[in-house]
Amino acid sequence: MKYNFDALITGGGASGLMCAIAAKRHDPKLNVAVIEKNERVGKKLLSTGNGRCNLTNMNISSDRYCGSLNTEKLFEKYDAEYLLTVFKSLGLLTYADSEQRVYPVSRQASSVLDVLRFACERYGVEIFCGEQIKSLKRENGGFRIKTAENEFFGRKLVIACGSKAAPKLGGNASGADYLKNLGLSIEPFKPALCPIQVKSGVLKSLKGLRAAGMVSLLRNGRAVKEEKGEIQFADGALSGICVFNLSLYAKSGDIISIDLLPDYSEKEIYNILKKNKELFAKQTSDNLFTGILQKRLAQAVMKQSGTSDFSLTCGELTDEQIKKAVKEVKGIDFPVTQLSGFEQAQCAKGGVRASELTESFESRRVKNLFVCGEAVDICGECGGFNLHFAFVSGMIVGEQL
Repeated sequence: MKYNFDALITGGGASGLMCAIAAKRHDPKLNVAVIEKNERVGKKLLSTGNGRCNLTNMNISSDRYCGSLNTEKLFEKYDAEYLLTVFKSLGLLTYADSEQRVYPVSRQASSVLDVLRFACERYGVEIFCGEQIKSLKRENGGFRIKTAENEFFGRKLVIACGSKAAPKLGGNASGADYLKNLGLSIEPFKPALCPIQVKSGVLKSLKGLRAAGMVSLLRNGRAVKEEKGEIQFADGALSGICVFNLSLYAKSGDIISIDLLPDYSEKEIYNILKKNKELFAKQTSDNLFTGILQKRLAQAVMKQSGTSDFSLTCGELTDEQIKKAVKEVKGIDFPVTQLSGFEQAQCAKGGVRASELTESFESRRVKNLFVCGEAVDICGECGGFNLHFAFVSGMIVGEQL
């Protein structure tokens, strides 16, 4: 079957659906089609925020993003309040938690997807699911897309089909491939917001543990990024939201240093351990952190500090050994080897470089070609920042169609 539209949008995710809605709101006469490879739209959206959909953050700011796109001016207008007003007009009620992350009141990601789907239906957006694109090219002043079953022609084209992150949910590099074929310059996709693989003699013994602390990404002895939160010790890797945020900046050769007691100074910890030496004088030395750290974590700290002989009692520990244990608990180091793969990544760095796009996300090289969402070279931290950009960039593009 052959179809003709004013605008074609490849990708039925957050940015693609919002783009279609914005386009029809701006000009109801437009004929708009969303072409989605999965059997239903919004598959990745349903998995966000542990199924609750963290759709934005009340503290949106450009310093929570990395990539070639400068978002400072963009977020002056398109902040969280702007986006939530749009969602409220679509029927969605939201709330912000103590960390300013915004969720639907229903606490169900399906509520976000449903208001988007129903809006598309209400405004007359045509959605084609299960359409794997076989070819995409410029033709007769527009763009022609061929799938296994159908052929689509549009005067304008929007690439909103995401990145390589989460391949089980449909993530791939198809959008980047189409854009490269159309002549645009692409920053290669790299995993982001994912576990960081590290090497350490104590990591294996910590597998499965969770601990609160401060993680610092060190490069040549200097802190690149610091984040407080829950650290998860996995098989050969560190995980948790705070580690995910470090993954935006981490490189092989960096050091992740964990302060397991960030609310205490070295002097305070030293005094506490000196007291513990007396309290637990007859207990083995791996009990020095009793009442402070989990046992396995305490053992790892002691081993890293050079005290691996647990036949010693706490009372037999020297002042120097206690001081080394203090240093270690305030900064137990894990050398970075690499990031985990796209299978474990929530997002991806990379995409179309900002220099290739106008402020309205139109290609500077190809007229009537637009890019939004994850296909743009920008990636935010955990907490609703990436979905915020996906929705906002989709709106901006939709209003240009």
